Amino acid sequence: MAQDVLNALTLGSLYLLFALGMSLAWGTIGILNFAHGSIFMFAAFTAHLLVQEVALPMVALIAVGVAAGALLSVLVQLLVFEPIQRRAKDKHKAELQILIGGIGVAIVPLAIAQYLTRSVPFGYSAGRFQVNSYDLGFVRVSNVQVITLAAAFGLAALIGWWLKAARPGLALRGIGVDAEVASMMGVDRRRLALLTMAVAGALAGLAGVLLTYYLGSIAPETGDAFLLKAFAAIILGGVGSIAGVTIGALFLAGVETLVLVTTSGAWAPAIAFGVLFLMLLVRPNGLLGRQEVRRT
Repeated sequence: MAQDVLNALTLGSLYLLFALGMSLAWGTIGILNFAHGSIFMFAAFTAHLLVQEVALPMVALIAVGVAAGALLSVLVQLLVFEPIQRRAKDKHKAELQILIGGIGVAIVPLAIAQYLTRSVPFGYSAGRFQVNSYDLGFVRVSNVQVITLAAAFGLAALIGWWLKAARPGLALRGIGVDAEVASMMGVDRRRLALLTMAVAGALAGLAGVLLTYYLGSIAPETGDAFLLKAFAAIILGGVGSIAGVTIGALFLAGVETLVLVTTSGAWAPAIAFGVLFLMLLVRPNGLLGRQEVRRT
C-alpha cells in the first residue's frame, strides 16, 4: 500500500512538472501549446545524444534538458505563435490557429527523433549517474524518486509564490485577466510571453530527463501520451491555477495507480478520462479555476 502511494506521488510529480509550464502559458498569455509534448521528448532526446558522446552526471543532463526545452519553446513562440497572433483578426481565431500550429510544429521534432532512433526507446545508460534504491522497511524508494518529488513540489511552490508576490508574476497574472488593460498599464506582454514560454519549456525538459531516468528509457511518442495527461490535469484543477494543476496531476496519477493495482490496467486511461468528463459536466472551470473576465 505504501509503495503504491509513493509510486502514485512520483507519477503525479512527473505529470505536475510537465503540466506546470503548459498551465502557466495557457492561463496567462493564452497559449495552449500542443507542441509541449514534443518539446518535452526532444529535450530529453538532446540529453541522450550528448551522453552518447560524453559520459555526464545527472546534473549536467538535467541542465542540457532544461536549456534545450527552454530554447525550443522560445523558438516556437518567436517563429510560430507570435506571427499568428500578429496576423489573426481576433483573439479566438488566434487561439484556434495557435492550437493547430502547435500540432503541426510537434510533428517536426517527433519525426527527427523517430528517424534517428528508428522508434527505439532511448535512455541515459551511458551516463555517470547510477539509480539506487533504498529499503526503508515499509517502502522502497530510489534516488530518482526523491529528486523528482523535491523538484516537482519545490518548483510548484516557487512558481505559485512568484505569481502572487513578485512584480513580474503579478504583471503576468494581469495579462491573464485582461491583456489589453495590462498593456495600457505598461506591462511588456512580449517580454513576459517569451519568459513564460522559456519557463514552460524548461519545466518540460526537466520532466523529460527525470522521466527517462525513472523509467530507464522513453520512446519518441511518449510526449504525446503525457500531453493528454497534462491536459486532463489542467482541466481537473483549473486553467492557470498552480494549486489546481497540482491537485489535478496527483489525482490523475492516484486514479491511474489505483486502477493498475486493482485491475489488469487496461481501464486506467478510460477511468481517468471518465473522471475528466464528469468534471467538465459538473464544474467546467475545474476545481480551482477562475471565471473568464468579459468586458462589455
